[in-house]
Amino acid sequence: MTRSLKKGPFVMLSLLKKVEEMNAKREKKVVKTWSRGSTIVPSMLGHTIAVHDGRKHVPVYITEDMVGHKLGEFAPTRTFRGHGAHTERSTALK
Repeated sequence: MTRSLKKGPFVMLSLLKKVEEMNAKREKKVVKTWSRGSTIVPSMLGHTIAVHDGRKHVPVYITEDMVGHKLGEFAPTRTFRGHGAHTERSTALK
């Protein structure tokens, strides 16, 4: 179920406050956040936000196409390493 239009998009207040302060000062620096559920709003355009993926912060540069999506969509939590990678031992047994 989607969020009510009356409520508006969810953005963590501390994150929004940091972005608004950087916009007022016209500075660009990386902001760390654990809020993967925050929606990207137009005031975040051009900033780099480091989103936590469960073990590290993944830097995400915000572009115009990302507005309306969630921050967590751009920081994958799982890394696919292939189906049983070939090693020297497995090739020697054949």
